[in-house]
Formats: sequence, structure tokens, C-alpha cells
Amino acid sequence: MADLAKEAGITVRTLRFYRERKLIPAPRREGRIAWYNEHHLARLRTIGALLERGHTLGGIGELLAAFESGRDVGELLGLDATILTPWSEETPVRLTPEELADHFSDDVTPENLTTSLDMGYLAVDGDEFVHISRRLLDASTELVDKGIPLAAVLESARKVRVHADALALLFCNLIRTHLLADVLHRAPTDQDVDRMAEIIDTFRPLTKGVVEAELAMAMDRRVRAEIEEWLRACDGGQEAGPKTEGPEAAADGD
Repeated sequence: MADLAKEAGITVRTLRFYRERKLIPAPRREGRIAWYNEHHLARLRTIGALLERGHTLGGIGELLAAFESGRDVGELLGLDATILTPWSEETPVRLTPEELADHFSDDVTPENLTTSLDMGYLAVDGDEFVHISRRLLDASTELVDKGIPLAAVLESARKVRVHADALALLFCNLIRTHLLADVLHRAPTDQDVDRMAEIIDTFRPLTKGVVEAELAMAMDRRVRAEIEEWLRACDGGQEAGPKTEGPEAAADGD
């Protein structure tokens, strides 16, 4: 194991983590000796290359599972390199355990670490953690600094992800149904790949703009409603709803 890790340029701890996630096959065993070969080394180099291109360990696991079930991952990866440049623009952040504690202090508990690892926000690389996004790390740090427990932040993030996945499915359905219906029933040609790339390049800024605009307007509506409800409660604890004005109110007054 130590020889394989050295050859792949990773730590033994990282190699054990990949084995626990079943990203590499088990070694051949002779008694108490575990033998690794060039196949294991090639798999580790593939994992490293995919991580550098922005894939998560979960996504890499799915690709490797597709390979082991007989699907042509070479074609999948070729298509990915052409048209599936990561949609996000997130920058991973490497953190020592001490730096992670500086961000979240006493909230760095085994439960929160497990949740963060399961959700893919954190990964382990040697003696360090890798957070998937500088923006999400900064946002969660500020929320915790303001007094919101990290467990609550993570639970909210889990719910946000559910809605984000639903939005992504909605946009993909639009593309698949109205723009690529004639392509997806057959193997793509070079012209099809160019067309997909053009469509995706167009949709990247459009989807971000739509979601940002709708979320901003939704927050405006929600914040306004919350403030109005609070003011009504302060003004005698009346039920929610607009105050009655106009002819009916004048008639009641008479």
C-alpha cells in the first residue's frame, strides 16, 4: 500500500479512504500480503485527473461503477471533456484540522464532520480537509459567526440542495425535450457534440440569471411579509391580513 501511494503521489491515508469508498478494487492477497498492480495505479491516476477537473468523489464513483457494469466510460469521459465543463465556478479550499476549527470552533463535532463528508462538502486528502467551495465555506462560516449552529446550517443546506437538484432537472428537461429530442435516441456525431456545446454555453448564464432573479424577488416578498406580520403583532397582536379601509370601514364606523 505504501509503495502504491508513493507511486500515485498520494498519502497512505488517502489511499485507505479511496478503498473505503470502493473507488479502487481490492488487492490480490497472498497470506497477509496485499499486492497492487498497474491497474490500481491507473485507477488512482484517473481519480486524480477527475478531481482536478472538478468532479466530486460521488460522481467519480458513478463513472467507475458505469465502467465496471460494461458501459464505455472512455466515451463518457470524452464527451465530458468536450461539453460538460463543470457548470459551477467554485474554488476548492484546503484546510488543516486546525484551520477548520478556526472557521467553526466548537461546532467541529464528529456528527457535523460526518454530515459534511456525506454531503460532499468536505473530503479528506492526507492530513488535510478539502472543502468543495470557497463561497459556501465563507457563507457557512459567517452564518455560524452570527450565532446559527453549524448543524442547522448543514440541515438547511441539505434542503437547498433538494430544491437546487429540482431546478437543475427542470432546466435539463427543457433542453432535452425542446432542443435535443432528435439527438438523444442515438449516438452523438461530432456535429451533435458541437450543437450540445453551443446550447449548454447559452444556458449557463441564462439559468444562473433566472434563478438569481427569482430568488431575489422571492426574498423580497418573504422579507416584506415577515416585517408586516411582525408590525401587526406589535400593534395589538391582530391577525395577519391587510387592515380594512374604504367605504366599508366608513359604514362600520357610522
